[in-house]
Amino acid sequence: MNTITIRLSVMMFLQFFIWGGWFVTLGTFLGGTLGATGGEIGMAFSTQSWGAIIAPFIIGLIADRFFNAERILGILHLVGAVLMYLMYQSGDFASFYPYVLGYMIAYMPTLALVNSVSFGQMKDPTKEFGKIRVWGTIGWIVAGLVISYVFSWDSQQAIADGMLRNTFMLCAIASAALGVYSFTLPATPPASKGKQASGLGELLGLDALSLLKDKNFLVFFLSSVLICIPLAFYYQNANPFLTEIGVENATGKMTLGQVSEVLFMLALPLFLNRFGIKLTLMLGMAAWVLRYALFALGDADGGVMLLIVGIALHGICYDFFFVSGQIYTNAKATEQCKSAAQGLITLATYGVGMLVGFWVAGQVTDSYVTNAGHDWAPIWYFPAGFALVVLVIFVLLFKGEKVEAND
Repeated sequence: MNTITIRLSVMMFLQFFIWGGWFVTLGTFLGGTLGATGGEIGMAFSTQSWGAIIAPFIIGLIADRFFNAERILGILHLVGAVLMYLMYQSGDFASFYPYVLGYMIAYMPTLALVNSVSFGQMKDPTKEFGKIRVWGTIGWIVAGLVISYVFSWDSQQAIADGMLRNTFMLCAIASAALGVYSFTLPATPPASKGKQASGLGELLGLDALSLLKDKNFLVFFLSSVLICIPLAFYYQNANPFLTEIGVENATGKMTLGQVSEVLFMLALPLFLNRFGIKLTLMLGMAAWVLRYALFALGDADGGVMLLIVGIALHGICYDFFFVSGQIYTNAKATEQCKSAAQGLITLATYGVGMLVGFWVAGQVTDSYVTNAGHDWAPIWYFPAGFALVVLVIFVLLFKGEKVEAND
């Protein structure tokens, strides 16, 4: 591994260590420490969507045209460190919310910036990027293991004592470290410096909307938006659910999902080439149905294995639908709008789809509050049924196409 690869791998590790170090346990912290309702927890998670909606403007209007990517990355993470520290100090949801909103507006653009810095140093991104990006997944896994098995901040007693607050301090330190470290990364000048966009549509990447004239892509696009509604239930409710029903070291156990993601990522190109894009996308959506059914049926005693299998399905859920969807989008887009097309699908899913999803998840969760906590089975059956409806619509309307992926 050469020096540049090591430096980029460290960047990617810290980038996703930060996200995994607080986002997974956010719902548990808000409900257990700040006494937030399901609707308020949904508002907090939706800040990710607002960040995803605003991010293309920051990248398209600023990073791609005026300043080096590594410098903007450093500034945003330093700002994020301050906001994370203020989240650590917050004593109620009303004071917490503005800081988490500000943080996600600062953080979401950095997901594209770390990719830009990485691609800027590569001769063959298709062969080199995976080796660096996997360190981001490792960073997410390490964050969960540290929370559960090193500090035990997610144990029942620790949650009662408010110890999950420390995740924000941990991530503030990591964010400050990455902010400073970013200024030492190789220079990555703006790709479009000195170039003039032919119009506002090109500037904002709206040219990719022409892809929606293709009926197959339109079906895929709408399915992607709709499947993000059940996806939001996992992000928002999985950790609070596991913790509330008494699963020990829930955050650590949830890292099995990221391990699964790495394994199925390796299998994805082979599966796409052999079975095609339609069957791959179908399996991804079907895995969401099965995962939520397992969550509804499982418990912390005799049914704990059902929960473990549900967590482990994350690789199929995410890779077979979202990653294969990115490959499909890239194949459908022209050379002139490939980046804009990826931005469009990200805006539609992590922006619009999950924004609606987090609101729905909050409303459904609040509908099943009990004296002992929540009646979780119907909460999980809702996204299972919703994902099933999306799957059926997709099967009926999407026509099979040949899309190849490089091994």
